[in-house]
This record gives sequence, structure tokens and C-alpha cells, in this order.
Amino acid sequence: MVKNESIEFKLFVNEDISREVVAFANLNGGIIYVGIDDHGTEVGLQDVDDAYTRLTNIIRDAILPDITMFIKYELLINNIIKVSISEGSAKPYYLKNKGMKPPGVYIRQGTSSVQASWELIRQLIKNADGDSFESHRSILQDLSFSTAKIEFKKRNIEFSKEKYISLGIWDAEMKLFTNLAQLLSDQCEHTVKVAVFDDSANTVFIDRREFGGSVFKQLHDTYEYLLLNNRTASEIRELDRYDYQDYPPEAIREALLNALVHRDYSFSGSIIININSERMEFINLGGLLPGLTANDIINGISQPRNAKLAQAFFRLKHIEAYGTGIRRIFELYRDKDCLPEIVVSDNTFRITLPNYNYHRKFHGQSTTKNHEKLTTSMNQLTPQMKAVLDYLVQNETISEEDMLTLLNLKRTRTYTIAREMVERGLIVREGRGKNKYYELP
Repeated sequence: MVKNESIEFKLFVNEDISREVVAFANLNGGIIYVGIDDHGTEVGLQDVDDAYTRLTNIIRDAILPDITMFIKYELLINNIIKVSISEGSAKPYYLKNKGMKPPGVYIRQGTSSVQASWELIRQLIKNADGDSFESHRSILQDLSFSTAKIEFKKRNIEFSKEKYISLGIWDAEMKLFTNLAQLLSDQCEHTVKVAVFDDSANTVFIDRREFGGSVFKQLHDTYEYLLLNNRTASEIRELDRYDYQDYPPEAIREALLNALVHRDYSFSGSIIININSERMEFINLGGLLPGLTANDIINGISQPRNAKLAQAFFRLKHIEAYGTGIRRIFELYRDKDCLPEIVVSDNTFRITLPNYNYHRKFHGQSTTKNHEKLTTSMNQLTPQMKAVLDYLVQNETISEEDMLTLLNLKRTRTYTIAREMVERGLIVREGRGKNKYYELP
């Protein structure tokens, strides 16, 4: 008999045996023979009863979660104890005095037990707990909640250990904090990065900041900084002065909340916010959940990726109802001559707020004329026109053939709608013949 991936030898009982037990339980199980040396020679234990007692105590007291139900002991001839370890169901198992991190989590690799990487630990948790990241056991367990307590106190909502389970930050069965707890805690590992650029290509930095701590602290600190970069332009008409901000503050707030509440926190990257003279971009990791499209989001359909986090923000009155934020952003731009843009990939979600003052200065007419024109036009939109505009928000351009397919109307009627939208300034026609297409002004 020789050592291999599923067999280990120990000459006597010591604390190190718990490391081997953890390694086997975290993968495919295995057997430890106590009383056999590294060469496979059966030496035997001098005091089997004492060794057995020490062995069971170590395995019971030194490993978390409780592994005892997956352990079987058997006394063999020559005073050798056979310890059979089955694959555990509550991975990762770890050494109690080291914690759920690489120095405490081991796996079997060949004939050795080696430390697991952070990535493997996260994967073990995901495999055991399912796909809901916020319900997984947090790798960090030494957590404090000073910011969260202040946030809840503002709304007269109790935030105490008795409420941890109902809030979803404590796993009562495992007696461990969840990932949601880490997000709300002062030790949150995720951050928001904001960069201000001097050019539209986002290559020349003016300033950059990174905001960390509890997601509540990130919300307040980031929002305050974004408002500092929301400049105001003034226009004098006769005796009156009119002030116009680059971006509606409520649109900034809603875009930031959307990024914090709906990002995929199983990725370690930060939320990215880019600001230049033309636009403000919010980019967060995690595309849309299966079955949803960008148009669904614009129309108010919502399926929260982090339902318990969203519920916490809802209780604290940061969000009013699921699905209203994006709609509110578009509504805030309804009387403007520029529209927000949503771009979705498999792993990212980006919403871009156009700088109203930049667009007014370089692309638009006077504010008063545009306001009157667009307000009148938007109030008289037909369902077909709204469908075309929604399509252009997502796809930038639309050909005549695509418009025919989208509206499912005869060619003559489709042409009439397109011509009327051009005349009203809702869309612009480019190209000729087969190369003709329409885009937003």
C-alpha cells in the first residue's frame, strides 16, 4: 500500500492530521491510516485508546463546519486506526484557528495536502450554496457595521444581532456571516472607481478617485463627488438668467443606485464611472439576467440579481420600487434633445448619461426652442414612433427593412411614419437607396 491522492499515512496523532482531513473532505474524500509511516511500514500505535480519543477530539474541535458525520473510524490489526473521510456537503471545510482563507483551507493534490487559492475557495462556496452570491458564506468573518448602523438609524429601522437573520446577513445553520453582510460591512472588498477625463476618448486623466467601505458609504461618497463634477451653465435672456446643469442630479443618483444594487458581486472588479465633457458613463460587472433585454429594463421590467440587497435599499428608501430607476432616468431626459444610452454585453452593463450643456452647445438649437419643439413632439408620439425610438436607443441606427420588421406594417405606412418622424426632428435620415438608414438627431 502506498500514498496517493486518496490515501495518507500518519505515524502518530498530532494536530496536523486535521489538515489532511480538511483536504479530503473538500474534494473527493480519502483514507488516513494512523500508525503507518511515510514509507508504508506498519508500526502501530503504542496506546490505541489514547490515540483514538485525541484523534476524535482534534477532528471534532479543530475543523469547521462540523465534519464528524462524514468521518468513520475503524481499528485494524497491529494497532492501526483507519480514518475514512467522505466528501463533505458544506464546503469549504477549514481549520478553525486559521479561518476560511488559504492558510485554513486545504485540498488534496497528488500525495500532498496544499492550501486552496482564494478563487477555489469562492468556487467551493458557490458549488455548495448555489448561485445566489449574497447568500453565500462570506470569506471574511471579522466584520463591523458602523456605517450600516448609522444608515438604518436614520430611518428608525432596527439593526441588531437579533435582526441579522431576517436581513439576510447571518447564516443561522452555519453560524457565519453571508456575502450580503460583507457588502453592508465596513470591510466590503468591492469599490467604485471614478475617473474624470480631459478628452472624449477617455485617455487623458484630470482626476481619479476610488471609494470603498460599506456599500452605503460608497453610495454617499461617490454621489457627493459626482455632484462636484456636475457643472452648471447659465443663459441670460432679457432680464432673466436660466441655469442648466450638465446632468439631472436625480439621473446621476438613479444610475449610481442601479450600479450598486444590480452589479454582479461574484466578480472582484470595481464599478467604473467615467466622466468627460460629453457624457457620464456607469459601467458595472454582470450583464442582464437570462431572459431580459435592454428594452425590458427601459420599460420597467426588473429581476434583481441581489434581491436581499435591493430589499435593504428599498427599506432605507434609497429606491422606491424595483424597475423604476431606469425609466425615471429616461423620463428626466424626455424634454432634452439627447437621450441616455444602454449597452449590454454578457458580463457588463453600461448606461451613459449625455451632458446636456455640451449637447445644447454643439448639437442643439436654443434651449427654449428645443424644449418647446421636443415637448410637443414627445406628447404626440404614436406607439409605432415610440417603438422606433426605443430601437434606436439600443441600436443607434435602423434601416428601412429593419423598421418594416419592427413595426410589422406595410411599406407605404412605414415610410409615412418615418417621414413624419424626420419632419418633426425625432430622427435623422442618412444615405440613399439601399444604404438609407435613420438615427437619432
